[in-house]
Amino acid sequence: MTRLGCRCVAESVLENVRKETQAFIDKGNRAPSLAVVLVGSDPASQTYVRKKAEAAESLGFLHFQYTFDEDSKEDDILSLVGKLNEGEDVDGILVQLPLPSHISEKKIIDAISPEKDVDGFSPVNMGRLAIGEESFIPCTPKGIMRTLSYYGIETAGKKAVVIGRSNIVGKPMALLLMQKGIDATVTVCNTKTPDLREYTKDADIIIVATGHPGTIDSSYVKDGAAVIDVGVNRIKDETREKGFRLVGDADYSSFKDRDVMITPVPGGVGLMTVSMLMENTLEAAVKRRGR
Repeated sequence: MTRLGCRCVAESVLENVRKETQAFIDKGNRAPSLAVVLVGSDPASQTYVRKKAEAAESLGFLHFQYTFDEDSKEDDILSLVGKLNEGEDVDGILVQLPLPSHISEKKIIDAISPEKDVDGFSPVNMGRLAIGEESFIPCTPKGIMRTLSYYGIETAGKKAVVIGRSNIVGKPMALLLMQKGIDATVTVCNTKTPDLREYTKDADIIIVATGHPGTIDSSYVKDGAAVIDVGVNRIKDETREKGFRLVGDADYSSFKDRDVMITPVPGGVGLMTVSMLMENTLEAAVKRRGR
């Protein structure tokens, strides 16, 4: 088994963003700025928002955080997004998902200006991605593509299977792999696909993003394949100080004696998501100010 750790990949991205940010500022521009909106007190969301804030500050970005109570009104969130869209001092807007059930994620995402949609979730950016135009690319799929490139994993002419069809990972991942210049032959599966092995056993690249531990194990994968595990699942573990451990959607331990490349959890794709967000924010600042 070859471990495709992503820390080194993420650090290389952040170092490049740091250099480009300084060059941008040296031209007389203010630092890129990111506005993050957090609704509720979900522990995982709070952790993600904190990591994003730390990354932004380490790069010299301006960072604005807006926190709302769990029972906040949808109109209040929409009102803030409208103000951030108009704000000249804001280059990128991110509304942390998931939102409380009484707030429509679709309405909130649709309200974000495409030019500030650094998460890449707006219909405009997703539509541009679908037809191969320049767009902000959702951070996790973008990070996966960067990881494949970093490790020299060929995509052209290769069979790729994406397990999962979410708007955040599965769908944009499939669209990216189909792009000209990437040129993979793509199959999209989901948890309702009968006999998943029939689709994965001949795949060169497998991206598993179902949110279910143990979706695949080594019996699903041929020798020489690359497995990109997007899942981050908490499993009870009384031997750990926090009472749980993190596992992916693939049974990592089952691959230890196989000739397979695989991303670990933790230490894998999750590290790329934040670095890609920072890259997208810098890109938004450069596009908005034209130099």
